Amino acid sequence: MLVTLFFAFLLAYPSLGFQGRHVNSFKKFKSSTMSALEFKKEGITANPPSNDLRSVIMEGKKQSIVVNPRRFMKATKQLATLGPASNFVEMIEKLFLSGADIFRLNFSHGEHSEKAELVKMIRSVEEKYNRPIAILADLQGPKLRVGMFENDKVNLVEGQKFTFDLRDELGSAYRVKMPHPEILNTLGVGDTLLLDDGKLRMRVIETTMATATTPTDGAVVCEVVIGGKLSNKKGVNTPSIVLPISPLTPKDRRDLEFIKTLDVDWVALSFVQRPEDMEEFRALAGDSLRLMAKLEKPSAIEYLDEIVKLSDGIMVARGDLGVEMSPWDVPIIQKQIVQRCRVLGKPVVIATQMMESMIENPTPTRAEASDCATAVYDLCDAVMLSAESAAGSYPVESVTMQQLVINKVETDEVFRSTLEKVVDRPTADISDLTSHAITNAVGQVAKISKSKAIVAFSTSGGTAISVSQLRPTVPIIAACEDVKVARQLAMVWGIYPLVVGKHDQPFSVTHEIDKVSHMLCDLGFAQRESDLLTFVAGLPWGTPGSTNMIRVTSASGTDYWFDKANPGSMKKYTQD
Repeated sequence: MLVTLFFAFLLAYPSLGFQGRHVNSFKKFKSSTMSALEFKKEGITANPPSNDLRSVIMEGKKQSIVVNPRRFMKATKQLATLGPASNFVEMIEKLFLSGADIFRLNFSHGEHSEKAELVKMIRSVEEKYNRPIAILADLQGPKLRVGMFENDKVNLVEGQKFTFDLRDELGSAYRVKMPHPEILNTLGVGDTLLLDDGKLRMRVIETTMATATTPTDGAVVCEVVIGGKLSNKKGVNTPSIVLPISPLTPKDRRDLEFIKTLDVDWVALSFVQRPEDMEEFRALAGDSLRLMAKLEKPSAIEYLDEIVKLSDGIMVARGDLGVEMSPWDVPIIQKQIVQRCRVLGKPVVIATQMMESMIENPTPTRAEASDCATAVYDLCDAVMLSAESAAGSYPVESVTMQQLVINKVETDEVFRSTLEKVVDRPTADISDLTSHAITNAVGQVAKISKSKAIVAFSTSGGTAISVSQLRPTVPIIAACEDVKVARQLAMVWGIYPLVVGKHDQPFSVTHEIDKVSHMLCDLGFAQRESDLLTFVAGLPWGTPGSTNMIRVTSASGTDYWFDKANPGSMKKYTQD
C-alpha cells in the first residue's frame, strides 16, 4: 500500500521526485523519500478512498483540489484563458493542478501591467512545481464594426435595401456608416456581408465606390437576406472577399513590442487571411517567440499548407470560422486542419465554445463533452477554454472536466487503435532523410522493446516534435537544456518537457543518458531496474537537425543489461 501511494505521488507531483544531484533546472527540490509527516506539512493528504484514482488532495484557501494522478500523464494538452475569474495566483495554481498546461493571455482586454503580473504569477506556480508551463499571448487583430445609429438600433426586414457608406451622419433604418473603406472598396456585386456574429446576412446588389468623386460620395447597396435587429458597433464579417489590410493593427503592434519584453513563449495572430500575413508577423516578432496562426477566415483555408508551414502552431478559431462558413463545413475543416498540422509537424489547438455552458453551470452538456472527446480522438495537440476559465463561475470545474474527458478517451481502446494506425509521415519536403528515418523508427523500437518512455534529447525542440508527429503509444520525454524550449514544447501532443541543464564536461553520451535515466526513475516513469527507455538524439551533440542515434537502455543505466543466467534481473557489465 505504501509503495502504491509513493508512486501515486510521483505521478501526481513529478517535481516532488526531483533530486538535487540529478537536475540543474529551476532550483533544487526535496528528496523523493519525503516522509508522510513532511507531505502533511506541504498540505498534501495521502489517504484517498480505496479504488479512487483521484488520490492526491491539495488544500487550497477556498476549496480542496482533487488531483487525478493521470493529470500529468495525458498526451493531449489543455490551454486555459485567464481573466477576471482567474487572474490571481491561487486560481492559476488550481487550474494548473486541474490540468492546464498552457495559459492564454487575451490582449483584447486588460492593461499591459496586468499581463505582466499574470506572467509573474504563472512563473511562480511553475517554480513551485518545477514543471515547465507555456504562456500564449493572443493579439486582438482587426475589429470590423458598423457605425452608430440615431436611435441606437434598427430592425431590418428580409428583402429591403440597406446602404453602407463613409458619411459621418448617424445611421437609420436604411443606411449606416461603415468606418472601413477597405471593406467598401473591395466589395463587389454578389458578395456577402454578415453582421452581429452572422445573425444578419446581406448580399451586395450595387456599388458606386469606384466611380465616386470623393470617398463620402460612394456607397455599397445591399439586399437584406436574413433580417433582424442591428445595433451600434456590431461586428462585420466578409466571408467572400480577402481584405487588403494587415492583420496587425497599430494596437497589435504596440502589444507585440510589449510581449517581446515578457517571459512568454507563444504569440497568436488573429485574422490571418494569406501566407503573407504570417511573413509580416514573423518579421515583426523576431526569433525568440513561437508564432501561432488563428484560422478564422475562409481564405486562410485556401492557403492552409502555406500558412501552416510559415507558422509554429495553428489555432482552429471556430467562433469566427463558424460565422463565415456553413456550420456543416466546420467539423470537416477542423479534421482537415488537424491532419495537415500533424503531417507537417506543427501543433494544433482546437478552440471556442468547447465547454460553453460551464460559464454558468458546473457540468457541461453531453454535446460539449462529445465535442472535446472528438478533438482528442482526432489527435489534436491541445484543446482550449476561453470564457469558461476567464470569466465563468466554474473555472476549476471546466478545466477538470476537460481533463477527465481527455483521460477517459486516451485510455479507450478505440483511441489506442487510432494510435496504432499512425505509421509513417510523407517524405515530401523533408530535407534530412536520416533524421526522418530515425524519428519514424523510434516509436516502433519503443513499442517492440516495451520501453516505458521515449527520451528525445532536443536542443531546439525539433527532434521531440518529429517524434510526436507519429503519436507513439508511450510518453515522449523532451530532455532540454533550455527552459525556454521546454516551455514551448508544453504545447505539443505527448511531450513531457524536462529541463536537464547544460551537459557536463568532458562530454559523454553515456553520462547524459545515465543522468536522464536517474531523473526518470525519480519521476516514476521507470519503476523497476529492468524497465527500458528508448533514447533518440543527434551527434555531434547539440547540433540542431542532426538526429541520427537510437539507443535502448535499462533504467539502471548504460552499464546494466539483462542477466541471461537470471531472467528478469539486471547485471552490470564492465568494458575492458
